[in-house]
Amino acid sequence: MRAVQAREFGGPEVLVPVEVPEPVAGPGEVVVELAVADVIYLDTLLRQGWGGEMFPRHPPYIPGGGGAGQVVAVGEGVDPGWVGKRVVARGQSGYAERMTASVEEVVEVPDGLAFPQAAAVLHDGATALMLAGKGEIAKGEQVLVTAATGGAGSLLVQLARDAGARVIAAARGERKLRLARELGAEVAVDYSEEGWDARVREAAGGEGVDLAFDGAGGELGGVAFGTVAKGGRFVTYGTSNGGFAQIDQQAAEQRRIRAINALMDGPPPPDVVRDTLARALALAAEGRITPVIGATYPLERAADAHRSLAERATLGKSLLMV
Repeated sequence: MRAVQAREFGGPEVLVPVEVPEPVAGPGEVVVELAVADVIYLDTLLRQGWGGEMFPRHPPYIPGGGGAGQVVAVGEGVDPGWVGKRVVARGQSGYAERMTASVEEVVEVPDGLAFPQAAAVLHDGATALMLAGKGEIAKGEQVLVTAATGGAGSLLVQLARDAGARVIAAARGERKLRLARELGAEVAVDYSEEGWDARVREAAGGEGVDLAFDGAGGELGGVAFGTVAKGGRFVTYGTSNGGFAQIDQQAAEQRRIRAINALMDGPPPPDVVRDTLARALALAAEGRITPVIGATYPLERAADAHRSLAERATLGKSLLMV
């Protein structure tokens, strides 16, 4: 079958189309014939060799954390009724025509939701809902979302808007700022411009925001932390250039800011992920959240998808059409 392989750690050029044997379902597993593979920023970091202690990868390997498609086979101990169902599946080796996944990490796609939209919420929809839960968004609050037009950020803007918060979005360039406003942000600030944090505090009334979701990480994340008012919350999940936001713990304590690094505790238990993903799919099917699909590529062009993500050129989600 067709697949894309990372032959070694390195730049996008290490991603090459290959032919590999079709996977076989083991006990407790299913084989999913993928229509759409999800591409997330984490994929680009793992390709470079980052995060091996949390996400071990050993080249050559097939990247990707899953996608949307149809179950075509089941392994020992799995209900044969799964065969033929439209599903999203999490697992490794998603950049391929077929992948295996534990049945515990497979969720049926609701009627009326197309495969691209389902794949687009596979990771980012579940992530956005989990982050929203950690942040405890309240009606009337001032909420900052950085990387506001990314896969998870664009959904957080919508979730905060629907919770009755006043959303301040931060992104890079007018094209992304315009999209953030369309998604429901009342104010959009360009964080490539000097003094952007002061404009965020001003937009929030001078004291700062009640809650910030940091999808940028790195130096930008540290600046975003400074926009949070006393007694506020800061939820970071960004890894700009592989680095987390640098938080001054002493300042956090002095200002009574609850700082949460959503990635430090590792992935949630499978049942929590499954339930959250099912909720995200249901919200997408109901039209309450709309994933922004900014770019689609043929499977063989996975390297182009990675280049666009690394250059921060993609609005919303990138997907591989298998």
